[in-house]
Amino acid sequence: MKDQKTAMMYGLGTVLLWSTVATAFKLALADLAPVQMLLVACSASVVVMAIILMLQKRWHLVFSLKRKQYIQSFGMGLINPCLYYFFLFGAFDRLPAQEAQPLNYTWALVLAYLSVPFLGHRLRRLDILAGLVCYAGVVVIATRGAVTTLSFSDPIGVALAIGSTLVWASYWIIATRDTRDPVVGLFLNFLFGLPVIAVICWWTEGLSLPVTGSLVAALYVGIFEMGIAFVLWSYAMKKAENTSRVSNLIFISPFLSLVFIYFILGEQILPSTYIGLVLIMAGLWLQQKKVKDREQELAGGQ
Repeated sequence: MKDQKTAMMYGLGTVLLWSTVATAFKLALADLAPVQMLLVACSASVVVMAIILMLQKRWHLVFSLKRKQYIQSFGMGLINPCLYYFFLFGAFDRLPAQEAQPLNYTWALVLAYLSVPFLGHRLRRLDILAGLVCYAGVVVIATRGAVTTLSFSDPIGVALAIGSTLVWASYWIIATRDTRDPVVGLFLNFLFGLPVIAVICWWTEGLSLPVTGSLVAALYVGIFEMGIAFVLWSYAMKKAENTSRVSNLIFISPFLSLVFIYFILGEQILPSTYIGLVLIMAGLWLQQKKVKDREQELAGGQ
């Protein structure tokens, strides 16, 4: 049953959780290598999603898929969580949170561009303008304002952050053909991806984990960012009478995140971060405006 008020509450809850994860990433990476953090977070997420499926009485759906869907789960698990979070946590390990977090938000624009060759969508002039504005913000943040010299603070870190947007957008393009229940699908992706992560962690960093606040932060990431937030957002979309109003809540997250980064991590927020973030959000707003205008055109023609 549609309920816009409930949808907005679920959406706000999701945005609040998303706003804390950049801070949690940095706290976890203080004592853990990225792959160790991924192992802990992915393990926690698998447990949380299993509990959610049991509480929703949908656990039986895990065992009712076709063989090719389980193979699909393994393949998608290599993309998310394995490859995506390897890039994302690697970026946060090398960059300040105030830089890595805004760069990651450009994935929505990357998705729009990749949808042209892979989904047959049309690229409009507004998409190109949105890209120019958005990536102008990326350059401002990545160079810490030194845009004329193009001197990047950490080229590898920036490359990992941008790479994470490509992986995440690719994942969602593949997911458009996914007929599995969303929570079941994500649970199986993480479940099949977990052994791969464990082997890589054992091979590279070892399985001995420090019992510190970093371990707690990694568990927080797995429980909330990888688990509960996804379910809350799914509920928000399902309950929404107007999905655009709920989707617009995402624009709150990066600015609220800077508050946590400043007060908890103690990072001095640079002017270039504010300028770059405003440009990125403006670019994403332009891109979303194109989608909304297109929806209105279609509605008017019916």
